Amino acid sequence: MTKNEIVSCIDVGTTKVCSIMAKAGHGRDLQILGVGIAPSRGLHKGLVVNIAESKRSIQVSVRRAEQASGIKMDSAYVGVTGRHVNSLNKRGVVSINRSDKLVRSDDLRRVMRAARTVNVPADRKLLHVIPRGYAIDGQEGVMDPVGMHAFRLDVETHIITAAVASVQNLVKCIRGVGIDIEDLVLEPLASGESVLRLDERDAGVVLADIGGGTTDVAIFKDGSIWHTAILPVAGYQITRDIAIGLGLPFDVAEEMKKKYGSVIPIHNGQEKEQPTLRIENGFSIPYQELSEIIKARIEEILKLIALEIPGSDYVKDVPAGLVLTGGSSNLMGVDVLAEDVLGLPARVGIPTGVYGLADVLPDPAHATGVGLLLWGSSGHDSQNTWQTGSFGGVFKRFMSRLKRIVR
Repeated sequence: MTKNEIVSCIDVGTTKVCSIMAKAGHGRDLQILGVGIAPSRGLHKGLVVNIAESKRSIQVSVRRAEQASGIKMDSAYVGVTGRHVNSLNKRGVVSINRSDKLVRSDDLRRVMRAARTVNVPADRKLLHVIPRGYAIDGQEGVMDPVGMHAFRLDVETHIITAAVASVQNLVKCIRGVGIDIEDLVLEPLASGESVLRLDERDAGVVLADIGGGTTDVAIFKDGSIWHTAILPVAGYQITRDIAIGLGLPFDVAEEMKKKYGSVIPIHNGQEKEQPTLRIENGFSIPYQELSEIIKARIEEILKLIALEIPGSDYVKDVPAGLVLTGGSSNLMGVDVLAEDVLGLPARVGIPTGVYGLADVLPDPAHATGVGLLLWGSSGHDSQNTWQTGSFGGVFKRFMSRLKRIVR
């Protein structure tokens, strides 16, 4: 097995850091070689707030993955999230001036450059420029215009920007443990790789990754990304509500949520005696109260997700409904509640496309990690500009890959 067959990722979340190493095969499926999971320290709502603690968490996670695989991790695909991320759709237009009027690959590069001409403040930088579709002389819906005749070529792109300082802090933590960065990927895009079906992407679907610190929303339509947003409300707020509402320490509230969490309370007080939940250290709470607190917060998150869907009639815009993933989607009954609140079909998305040492990975909590691997192995070209800008340059990226091949 050569080094350039290995694909690695680091999912730096608010509650956990997950590092995965896999062998890339000829198909889409990946053979998992090692998984390393460590509690996350030094992050809040997807942002680094303590570099030293964040580096230690990342280092522990990476070392565990290396020990399981027996291979050193040289570089990785890294997920990015946080309220600092913004997005917009932008159109680019160029003319085809050759006498034969044939569209070529360099015309695609020209029209993408035209789409990237947006006014970005000095404290922000482009993270992704993703082509959503092309148009030839006004004819929409063209997916691959190379070789077609045209006088004019248009492209519709989805542009994602992020705060330079926030991403630089994350990059500093990753490189501080000796790992080069292959690419920085917006986390809901990665999660979509592992939990969405092609027919859902084509019809129109909302992906909501409810993690520990943020809820990452991505809307797909006509096979491509349509809208992305990061909501600063997620599992942390659910645990905090439980702790405050029931007078529990935060760690105990988190344990109760994971062990007994449900959005299905016992209605109308039909039982004379409400079930009481107990844990090892002597704390006990009524099941009814726990469920009602969780249900109220999940309903709020679902309504915030609905506000991110463009258009007034989102039932027609996203007929494939809502796919919930992330650790908080493990709460019992969350998909049923989503259908009641939003009036859309809903399901819980479990990551697929991996085998081998992957026993822990078929869980919504690992949708981003698996998605980062699939993103890297499928050769996505999202025109990411971080690596060619302030984070190392073309030469440094080339030398990093050359060293791996030589080894």
